[in-house]
Amino acid sequence: MPNHDAYNALFEVGAPVRIQSLDALNAFRRSWKFHHPLADEQLAFADQSATVATVGFYHGGDVLYTLKDVPGIWHERCLQRGYVQAI
Repeated sequence: MPNHDAYNALFEVGAPVRIQSLDALNAFRRSWKFHHPLADEQLAFADQSATVATVGFYHGGDVLYTLKDVPGIWHERCLQRGYVQAI
């Protein structure tokens, strides 16, 4: 889990991110018992690149993201820094 202050997002709107591996997403699903669990449909996007569409915070500071053209609400632990691919 990232070490940062409450209400301080690691990724900004428009930032490129990469969704964690399927193994990492499944591990998160097994261990996370609180708000906004990952949905089955989200697993299909493991290892995919995306762009942050929105950033929000759950009570207590958990950072939650929506991604452009990717369904669901994403926890920060399910994402990693991405990159913009040059054309």
